[in-house]
Parts: sequence; structure tokens; C-alpha cells
Amino acid sequence: METIVLTDEDRAILALETGTVAGHTCKVVLIGPGAPSAKQLAAAVERRLPAVPALTRRLAGSARQPVWVDDDRFDIGAHVAAANVDPCDDGALRTEVARLFAERLDRSRPLWHIDVVPRPGGRAALVWRVHHALADGTVAMHFADAVLWDDDREAPAAHRAAPAAHDAGRHVRLAAFVRHEVELSPRPSPFDGTIGHQREVAFAAAPLRALHDAARRLADATVNDAVLTAVAGGLREWIQHHHGRLGRVRVKVPVSLHHPGDGEGNRDSFFTLELPLGEADAVDRLAAVRAATAERKACHDAETLDVLMRDLARVSPRLEHFCRRLEASPRTFALNVSNVPGPPGQVSVLGAPVEAVYSLAEIGERHALRVAVVSLGGQLNFGFCSDPAIVSDLDLLAHGVEAEANALLAAAR
Repeated sequence: METIVLTDEDRAILALETGTVAGHTCKVVLIGPGAPSAKQLAAAVERRLPAVPALTRRLAGSARQPVWVDDDRFDIGAHVAAANVDPCDDGALRTEVARLFAERLDRSRPLWHIDVVPRPGGRAALVWRVHHALADGTVAMHFADAVLWDDDREAPAAHRAAPAAHDAGRHVRLAAFVRHEVELSPRPSPFDGTIGHQREVAFAAAPLRALHDAARRLADATVNDAVLTAVAGGLREWIQHHHGRLGRVRVKVPVSLHHPGDGEGNRDSFFTLELPLGEADAVDRLAAVRAATAERKACHDAETLDVLMRDLARVSPRLEHFCRRLEASPRTFALNVSNVPGPPGQVSVLGAPVEAVYSLAEIGERHALRVAVVSLGGQLNFGFCSDPAIVSDLDLLAHGVEAEANALLAAAR
């Protein structure tokens, strides 16, 4: 039996799962009229699984040296199933998604599962959980491209290779990295607390092309800058309502380092920045975000961190472990905001149109809120996940994100 040793990144993510932290990410795929049944979907996915062997591998080996092995008793019925619920409206769907998200994946089988949730009018929602040790956000979207979307879709956009961190100027970049990234917030964030088992989820949306154009026109900014600005607007509204005092909020922004041909698994780094919650105007917030991200990109913070941690793992595993603990501190960052590109055009599943795709990512110890963004065609979709005992009222946050996006669009007009 072939064995594949988990990478350092995959093992680290696997170790993050605890009694209260599930280790998976989730895609919520809203399918329009004519949605397939769970049986039809299972048959279609099974036919295409040979193209993605990672989805038929399970964990084996020891806790200290976990490996992937082919699952010789693979059963598609254990991975694609109908949810045992009546057709769900939007509110009921959120409740069901939150319930499913809090469940654990069966580690004796390949670490993914699709629940087919019925919606009124012959629609359905696919709640697809994939363990983060198996795939990061970028790879999870490649999985969807390989086994879920119909073959007559528009071709996916070419993957852009991550810029390399060259040796030239390494000391200068390292100094900039320390200045940007090694900064601790003086006060606990509003999302710092001991998390429990329950989850709350919410969703928001904004027009992709219009927001892209508005960001460029207003501040020569990117759509990623606009995403962070929208999140800043939502957090500003939520924090003022629930806590009064804004304070400082640093966010962790994952950066994909995947190159063509990398295959499955996790290959990303990140940078951090403080959101400009004190700025009263949305355009001023966008300009501040753009300045911060531009500096981090110019200094290759994410690539520098990746090289630094690999060097530390080689020469001093104990120091590398200490740095990872510091990196995970709630004083280093308050919440994670990820943004992954999805299909550039409209897609379908067994002939039924996909109306939207949302992404959810698990929260972490003392980080009770997480935001994940994914695009589909002309729309940006925001997914919010929290521990409701610490961060409730996600509708207010989602509304604030959409209001901030609309404020940028109005300013550009």
C-alpha cells in the first residue's frame, strides 16, 4: 500500500484540531432549480474521483508520523449523503450549516463529506466539508473544479505563481518583516475568549467587477484591499454596537504560495496588518489598507515568513515551535480574513445552475471569529463563522460589510 507522509504544514494543521476546534474548511454551494439528488450527485462525483486521488486517501500511521494511504474500503455513500431535514429557507439553512460545521469528520475515512440540504423550489445547498490538513482554500477550489462543476463550464483562470523571495536584499526584507509583523496588540481583541463547541454562521455578498473598479479608481487599490476595507467597515459597526470603544484590530491575511504542479495539501503563508477602524470615511479606510498591503507586498512579508520558518525548522525546531506559538497569539492577530478566487464564470452541477458559493473556515482557540471570502463569476461572497457565546449577532457584521462595499461603490460613482 502506497503511503504519503504529511508535509510539515499539513501535520501542523492536523495538530490544531482539539475538542472544541474542528479542523475543516467548508464550501456552501447554492444550487438552483433542478438540483440533483444526493444519489445522483454521489454517482457523478464517484465517476470523477480518479482525477483527484487525494479524495480517496485516509489517515494512517502514528500521531508523530501521520501518513495518507489509499482507502481500500472507500464508499461514496459515506461521503455524499442527503441531509435529514425539510426544505430549508435562508434562516433554517444557516442553522443547519452551523450544526454540520460543528461536527467532526470521521478520521477512519477520507476527510471530506458533502451533505445535500434541500431548499424550496427544487433547489439545494451542498455543504462540503474538507479537512484543512487535506487541502487549503486554493486546493479545495481545485477539488470542486475537478469533481463538482460540469465539464462545459468556462475554463478556469490560469493560476498565477507566487513571487519568489530572492536572496538579494534578504536582510532588508527581514528588517521590514520584523517591523510589520512582530507587533503585539496592547489589549485583548473583542474576539479573544475560550471557545466552545457551538458555531454561528452568516453570509454577505458584493459585486466583484464593480468593487474592483471602484477600488482602483478611488485609491489605486486592489479588490483584495476592497475586501479588507469591507471587513473593516463591518467590524467597525459591530464593535461600536457591542463594545462602544473601537480599539485596535489586527488581521491575519493568508497568501497562497502554490505554484502550478504543486498538487494537494497546504502551501501558504500570511502577513498581518491593523485595520484602520478609527478612520471615519470608507474611502480613507481603503487608502489606509492599500498603503499597508502595498508595503507588505513590496517587502515580500509572506515569502520572507515562509523562508524564515523553514530555516528555523531546520536549525532549531524548538525556536520554530516557539515562533509558531507566538504567531498564533490573539495579541498578534485578532481574526483571520482569507480570500480565494473561484470560477471566473458561471458554473453548474449536473445541469443545475450554481447560484452562489460561500466559504467558511474554522475559528481557533482565542480567535472566536473568522471571515472567508470566495468569488464566483461576478460576485464576491463573504462567509462568517463564530462562537456565538463570544461573537453573536453576525447579521450586524454581514450588514456592515455590505454597507461598506456599497459606500465604496457610491463614492466611485
